[in-house]
Amino acid sequence: MAKPIETFVVGPFETNCYLLRGRDDCWLVDPGLGPGRVIRHLQQAGLRPSRILLTHGHVDHMGGVPAVRNAFEDIRLCCPAGDCRMLGDPMANLSGVFGAAMTVDAVDERIGPGQVLRLGEIEWLALDTSGHTPGGLSYYAARTGLVLTGDALFAGGIGRTDFPGASTERLLQNIRQQLLTLPDSTRVLPGHGPESTIGAERAANPFLLAP
Repeated sequence: MAKPIETFVVGPFETNCYLLRGRDDCWLVDPGLGPGRVIRHLQQAGLRPSRILLTHGHVDHMGGVPAVRNAFEDIRLCCPAGDCRMLGDPMANLSGVFGAAMTVDAVDERIGPGQVLRLGEIEWLALDTSGHTPGGLSYYAARTGLVLTGDALFAGGIGRTDFPGASTERLLQNIRQQLLTLPDSTRVLPGHGPESTIGAERAANPFLLAP
């Protein structure tokens, strides 16, 4: 039986790209720079993802979009509504900062907080975890006890807030209101690094222990 979720670490920033699988469909979450191994895996398995789902608009998460689109012509690009502008601005998406300006256009679907996306029998709820970027989202599946947090929440850390459009206050508020209210057993699948749980982060994440 196929795994409902698979993780691929891609690119120089070691971005966690997630493959979500339903009964008859699959999605890619955050195809970072250099997604060739992911594309080959999909092709060898005979899979054609219907959606690219972004957690936010930084290049280390959206940089693989052109390659994935070239491999799967009908795939839909779904981006947090508040970050869509970043995809077309190399300085905002940080690709220009690293000397390799990159833009992505033609977003097919703008995702807003509270929106529910269905993959097979699983519903993914978009949570407002902006603060690392202006419109960053996390995606929570209550049925499977998973939350994809992008660069909002890591094992033992939170997203950087020294980028354009970022806000430490907003990020911490959203983490506390949107993520720490989830069950402690919820698995946290972040944009980089190892997974954790909501309970572990509530108990020991140094950024969340301060008043």
